[in-house]
Amino acid sequence: MSEQFVVPEELGGARADAGLAKLMDISRSAAALLIAEGNVTVSASTVGKSAAIGKSAKLLAGSVLEVTVPERRDPLEVVEEVVEGLKILLDDEDFVVIDKPVGVAAHPSPGWVGPTVVGGLAGVGYRISTSGAPERAGIVHRLDVGTSGVMVVAKTEHAYTVLKRAFKERTVDKVYHAVVQGLPDPLEGTIDAPIGRHPGHDWRFAVIEDGRPSVTHYEVLEAFGKATLVEIHLETGRTHQIRVHFSALRHPCAGDLTYGADPRLAANLGLTRQWLHARRLGFNHPRTGEWVEVTSQYPDDLQYALKLLESGNA
Repeated sequence: MSEQFVVPEELGGARADAGLAKLMDISRSAAALLIAEGNVTVSASTVGKSAAIGKSAKLLAGSVLEVTVPERRDPLEVVEEVVEGLKILLDDEDFVVIDKPVGVAAHPSPGWVGPTVVGGLAGVGYRISTSGAPERAGIVHRLDVGTSGVMVVAKTEHAYTVLKRAFKERTVDKVYHAVVQGLPDPLEGTIDAPIGRHPGHDWRFAVIEDGRPSVTHYEVLEAFGKATLVEIHLETGRTHQIRVHFSALRHPCAGDLTYGADPRLAANLGLTRQWLHARRLGFNHPRTGEWVEVTSQYPDDLQYALKLLESGNA
């Protein structure tokens, strides 16, 4: 769809992004995006030759802006697709337990254009009905995009309510395996440190005094010298909790460059993401109350890195 706008006297001299925002009644960032995409041209008159414009260019009163408005997908739209690597570990009439591959988000969100668990399940025929937002149907907990492993999704309203409460009340057993740099001391312990948004980086988290209470229990499974395989039980479920806590101990997850991992070790291990895997999930069946426990195997990239460490060739 294309639209034309004649620049009025009062917008003469205004920056292109600011002027376009007022003419179209959109945000300045949205106007800047249209300009950056090459969707805005300007001419001296309605019959003049048009030329692309930059967002900081000054508008001339009486000139004509021609704007092509592209169709954009709703960021919360569930895209049904078969997601490579997404496996069904347990299929129950109340829930489904999956093996989430790396690079897959739990559900659609603004700014994310990749595959999702919700879309992947829809792509293989799962129809999930809950009272939650449609784009989050059945999602009772999440794994980071860069973390692989076991995850449960509710199929029914009852299961959604019961499982959501179980995660909130911390009656779910969430077990992760991680390879962290160095050797944690002590070999078994608890990290009790509050987590909040990093004061200098919106996209990172950190241990900060006024953060939310966060508790991580760990024990060493195997030490390799440069790195250590640890088992982790989460008492709380903060965003990036394991990555932040071990980074604060100066034992970041191998491959986790965002939180201070050694890029040389990451390269030697062939890692392009943090070595962190949701290994096991245990919970009470939402209808029968029986204990359910499901384990996920390490994916190929994490298995490869672990074998290198075991062989001493890292």
